[in-house]
Amino acid sequence: MKRPVTQIVRAISFAFALLAIASCGEKKFHVQGEIKEAKDSMLYFENISLDGIKVIDSLKLSEEGSFNFAQKAPTAPEFYRLRIANQIINVSIDSTETVDIKASYPDMAVKYEVKGSENCSKIQDLALQQIRLQNRINAIVNSPSLGVKAVEDSISKVIYAYKDGIKMNYIFKEPMKAYAYFALFQTINVGNIATLIFNPRSNEEDVKAFAAVATSWDAYHPNSERGLNLHNIAIEGMKNIRIMKSQQQLTIDPSKVKVTNSVDISLVDNKGVTRNLSDLTGKVVLLDFHMFANKESTKRIMMLRDLYNKYHDRGLEIYQVSIDGDEHFWKTQTAALPWVCVRETESTKGQSLLRYNVQQIPTFFLIGKDNVVYKRDIQIKDLDAEIASLL
Repeated sequence: MKRPVTQIVRAISFAFALLAIASCGEKKFHVQGEIKEAKDSMLYFENISLDGIKVIDSLKLSEEGSFNFAQKAPTAPEFYRLRIANQIINVSIDSTETVDIKASYPDMAVKYEVKGSENCSKIQDLALQQIRLQNRINAIVNSPSLGVKAVEDSISKVIYAYKDGIKMNYIFKEPMKAYAYFALFQTINVGNIATLIFNPRSNEEDVKAFAAVATSWDAYHPNSERGLNLHNIAIEGMKNIRIMKSQQQLTIDPSKVKVTNSVDISLVDNKGVTRNLSDLTGKVVLLDFHMFANKESTKRIMMLRDLYNKYHDRGLEIYQVSIDGDEHFWKTQTAALPWVCVRETESTKGQSLLRYNVQQIPTFFLIGKDNVVYKRDIQIKDLDAEIASLL
């Protein structure tokens, strides 16, 4: 049976009316404002989800630089960011709030005004403190007057002081807030490696910070995805701490302890044999941290070959630690190399990189015949001459 046209039109009109009512009833938040000096730049509004960063909206800025992004309000605190190229402003949203941001490109990441959200203001404070910390670390790493141990000690001190202040003023002060969660996941870049400032895996005090926020989120934001994730991280960290403490209580056979002046490394080489760095005592050792997947790898390997061919007969050894994830690829690349080739199975999180405070890949250290770390790459202008002086 055919329906009259008028009935069809009424049905469609009714459907649109229902859709409009539903749309009006949907709770939304707004992030709006102006970014000057950015005409024709693409401004991206992105969700920093647990699964990664996702673009949810964008626009090309006019000369005025005005923008207004509206999205469905989250049921628990969620994190977003405004981005032009590599300039980023972090935003947290609790509900239906409206956040106003004014900035100017290209330094919008460090100079912007935010209104309408206490959490966003606190996140701005945290971001600026993080930038200052990064600058201090860069200055320490690039100081030619500091030895390996001094660099490591200095970085540890500034990070410890930073964490102490962040815990007291942000994390433990209001652990249920979005900015406390944000503080836990701040990172620093040491070389090309991004590392969490707070270590939820093996630092007992840092695990306590994660646990405090997790407990608060369980109470204030029950069953939220981020709260559950925090809870799991804290539990895993506590488990790791218990295991570490148990291992420290085990009796160690003194006959199996090697006393050395450099931090020993024990890894499996490309032939399946465990190779210890300390076994090369009495030789001048170039300890090299490398990644064969790097586009500059071939050039670096050729340089190392020249050094090895020139000085090996006089007592030079190369102990090369790879962080390549693909074991088969690594074995293929190292099959014809004459020196010790080992691999960190945990890539940049491997213990050898942490112990030597590796700041970037590639990097190297020179170790003297007495097994004492002599210098690291940033302190050496003429590697050939330095090796010759040690032999």
